Amino acid sequence: MTRRSLLTRIAFSPLSRHSSSVKRRDVSSAAVTVNAAKSASAGFAKENAVVIDSVEVSSSSVVVDRPTAADHHPDSFVDRHIGPRSEDIEKMLQTLDVKSLDEVMDLTIPRSIRREFQMQMPEPLSEQELAVRARVLSLENEAKDFSSYIGMGYYNTITPTVIQRNLMENPGWYTQYTPYQPEISQGRLESLLNWQTMVQDLTALPVANASLLDEATAAAEALGMALKAHPDKKRVLLDHKMHPQTIAVVKTRASGFGVTVELGDVMGKGEEEEEIERGLFCAVMFQYPDTEGAIRDYSKLTHKCTQAKTLSVCATDLLALSQLRAPGEFGCDVALGSAQRFGVPLGYGGPHAAFFACSEEHLRRLPGRLVGVSIDSSGNRALRLTLTTREQHIRRDKATSNICTAQALLANIASMYAIYHGPKGIRDIAQMVHHYTRALSVGVGASGHFRVVNETFFDTLTIDLGQRKGEIMERAQQRKHNFRNMDNNKIGVSMDETLTMDKLAAVLDIFHSPLSAEECWKEATVATSSPSLHWAMGGFERESEILTHKVFNSYHSEHLLTRYLKKLENKDFSLVHSMAPLGSCTMKLTATSEIMPISLRGFNSIHPFVPNPQQQTRGYLSLMGELEQDLKEMTGYSAISFQPNSGAQGEYAGLRAIDAYHQSRGNSQRKVCVIPKSAHGTNPASAQMAGLRVVPLDVDKEGGNVSIEQMTKLADKHKHTLSAVMLTYPSTFGVFEEDIKVIADIVHHYGGQFYLDGANMNALVGHCRPVDFGADVCHLNMHKTFCIPHGGGGPGVGPIGVAQHLVPFLPNHPVIDVNAGGAMGSQSSPGPVSSAPWGSSSILPISWAFMRMMGSVGLKKATEVAILSANYMRKRLEGEYKILYTGKHGFCAHEFIIDTRPFKKTSGIEAHDIAKRLQDFGLHAPTMSWPVGNTLMIEPTESEDKGELDRYIEALLIIRQEIRDIEQGLILTHQSPLKHAPHTAAVVCGEEWDRVYSRHTGAFPAPFVQPASKVWPSVGRLNDQYGDLNLACSCDKVEGF
Repeated sequence: MTRRSLLTRIAFSPLSRHSSSVKRRDVSSAAVTVNAAKSASAGFAKENAVVIDSVEVSSSSVVVDRPTAADHHPDSFVDRHIGPRSEDIEKMLQTLDVKSLDEVMDLTIPRSIRREFQMQMPEPLSEQELAVRARVLSLENEAKDFSSYIGMGYYNTITPTVIQRNLMENPGWYTQYTPYQPEISQGRLESLLNWQTMVQDLTALPVANASLLDEATAAAEALGMALKAHPDKKRVLLDHKMHPQTIAVVKTRASGFGVTVELGDVMGKGEEEEEIERGLFCAVMFQYPDTEGAIRDYSKLTHKCTQAKTLSVCATDLLALSQLRAPGEFGCDVALGSAQRFGVPLGYGGPHAAFFACSEEHLRRLPGRLVGVSIDSSGNRALRLTLTTREQHIRRDKATSNICTAQALLANIASMYAIYHGPKGIRDIAQMVHHYTRALSVGVGASGHFRVVNETFFDTLTIDLGQRKGEIMERAQQRKHNFRNMDNNKIGVSMDETLTMDKLAAVLDIFHSPLSAEECWKEATVATSSPSLHWAMGGFERESEILTHKVFNSYHSEHLLTRYLKKLENKDFSLVHSMAPLGSCTMKLTATSEIMPISLRGFNSIHPFVPNPQQQTRGYLSLMGELEQDLKEMTGYSAISFQPNSGAQGEYAGLRAIDAYHQSRGNSQRKVCVIPKSAHGTNPASAQMAGLRVVPLDVDKEGGNVSIEQMTKLADKHKHTLSAVMLTYPSTFGVFEEDIKVIADIVHHYGGQFYLDGANMNALVGHCRPVDFGADVCHLNMHKTFCIPHGGGGPGVGPIGVAQHLVPFLPNHPVIDVNAGGAMGSQSSPGPVSSAPWGSSSILPISWAFMRMMGSVGLKKATEVAILSANYMRKRLEGEYKILYTGKHGFCAHEFIIDTRPFKKTSGIEAHDIAKRLQDFGLHAPTMSWPVGNTLMIEPTESEDKGELDRYIEALLIIRQEIRDIEQGLILTHQSPLKHAPHTAAVVCGEEWDRVYSRHTGAFPAPFVQPASKVWPSVGRLNDQYGDLNLACSCDKVEGF
């Protein structure tokens, strides 16, 4: 079966993919004619346009004059992205006693999988050309000129510029890593604690996590929670008036668990009510307000669920909850939804932060991350990720969730939106939105032709247009308005905070209302002040207070919020300070030129369900088509799906594709997935969620390679049931296994599929393709190899590439056709895995920009320098630290593991102590105790210059000497600065100092650590045990201030 992606069906002017000697290049087709030299007068000022005299945007193309040798501009983005200069590379090569980067590659990557040809990609663009190209594509998205009132969990919103500039566009926030080192993460931990408190307040439930991926996957996580609570119940009831994308994603997840999904009216009488009362369902889920906008009283339903030991799950809306009774107030076990409308741009579907709150009873079943309050070594209040034995790492194949990342950056934006507006501001916005909806209801009713179906509502009306639906929808399109197209003769119209009286008047005109906007508003106001106050919300108005904590009542001026944001940022380590060489995390540069397109209105203001994507989102589809083509060139795959919005979601989607493929061939018994014991915890968790049975595979202790002998035995043992083998390559130990093709051959010989975890793709790009060594499917971490920043713990993107035979089994979508062919995509697909058709679309321009500016030669060199940098550090450290694994020639891949286990016996020092001491040097620790306990895995990336590598090496060498001082009896273990690290300014500057080493040694342990640039941890070492024993996961009570 052939799949032609919708992305590849969009006509756009192709770039030359085969020539490197083009002088002029056709870059894009555009919807408007603009001379970039006159950008301000042409309207580009609204998009923060860059004026480039040599570039003209015309109705047919963007023509870029390629410089001749005489006028060639010396600036090159490749040189901006790659840290080491040419002279530095020479010195690094000399340290390794090799002559060239090619020789490094020969000594690192097995010859059997090396590519002998260059990737065919367009010539690289300069940063200036990229800015114009991105702007042109954003202008091609006609949807930016439409007013979209589609709803379904997605709304226009206003991002306060103070938050946009100081958080969303600030590298001090978006280049942070997940706060696993809490002493240098207190700012974002506080912001996420604010988020948790906000969600707890609005849902009236006592526990909330630090965000999930989107509303639909949050609902799927609730199903997993229900199965853990009630493992004997294999049925779930979903109300038929939930959002269709939520229903579809829950169905996808349920099929992997072997759970039957039943749709019905959860408030109805008869068989369903009886089955609820008998406790036959593990969970009952409903939408509040529902997808048609109606508000219903679910209190009797939740009571029945409690009596029947069934999880009651409410998908809801935070803005609505400022006006409506909260789920916790009418007995819900779980409340979830999207916080997108709290200042997070639509972005064609994401990324957005989902919220998830639950009752105390289900605290330890809560998916995702949880910020908690603890104390530090001085007894001061400090924050940390609590219950950090995240289930997919501990439970592995027993897990019901594979959540690894979250949407931290977006959760921080949403929490700051609530802080900036405060409880009064949030309620005022909600009341305004509701009043506009009342006014629209009045106007539609006055037309005499149409009927508002839902008698109760907050912001959404379902309108029956009768036989005039076609006319009204065409009239709306002509006036550039998007409404929701529903079944039969109905449409949906959802109001939002961007409404004005002029916009209301435009909507009323579409419905031929005889009343003006002002008349409708006035009549709605009269209704509001009359005894019929409760008619629109069904008498379900909220009476309890919201957002009572001091933090939500303190920062309502821009000065105050700017200073609060800066105060939090100053507590945190990010890539603006120094390198963060976290193995398997690829903390590389996200260039400013790459991040800028996400702020263009043509990219960030678009609803994911706009009709006719070929017309309204042509620019997006062109961009994604180019990105897909480049990824196919890099990997060799036949198709790419962008829908998975995290690496773990990519794993899940890929494994579901494999399972569906086997079922299509009548091999439904193939349910065994072989995974090395060294694999990331999400691998076995994803396999289990896909309905597969995990069989662990040993690796040898010497080289860290898969045991071919055991692999063959396991494959033979399960030859009739083998579904897949799941490997990371290069391995999680940082080596290229020589026998990777042999492994693939074994898997295929016994009827299985080879799944490649693409977490380490940064060591492959331009040198080898997964398809060439037999991988049938691979997910790619765009937030690693392809420069999307980590955002303090999200967002991420995890697209999957598949070989031709797996193309029919890629994710589809119930609302938007992402594939050619079937009405809603391939009927062979297991279903969607994310809320939006293309997942987190609005951050894909980051990866697209990276590849457009690097080109094939630059990308290949980036891989070489990443491997060179890792081996340079390895070589410099190997005399003082044991390097755990290397390849056949003694070289590592793009990362390596230093073994700190012997130090525990010789000095009492562990990896944990070294990680904390590195903070005193102003450095972030490597990946700690994974994939091998009590070790450190270092990945420097290609973006760090030699001077930064040398500083990190120097710090580790000084720490090794401090360990040696203990080993030689010069200082006792408990007296060592390693055990007291990190040293805060408060401790170092305090009146008392009882350490045997000097204050200077504690705070300034190396010559490069200077007072003027010192990065101070804001708290001392966290007391993890105290935090777990005294669990507190919200801001302190108001009475505490």
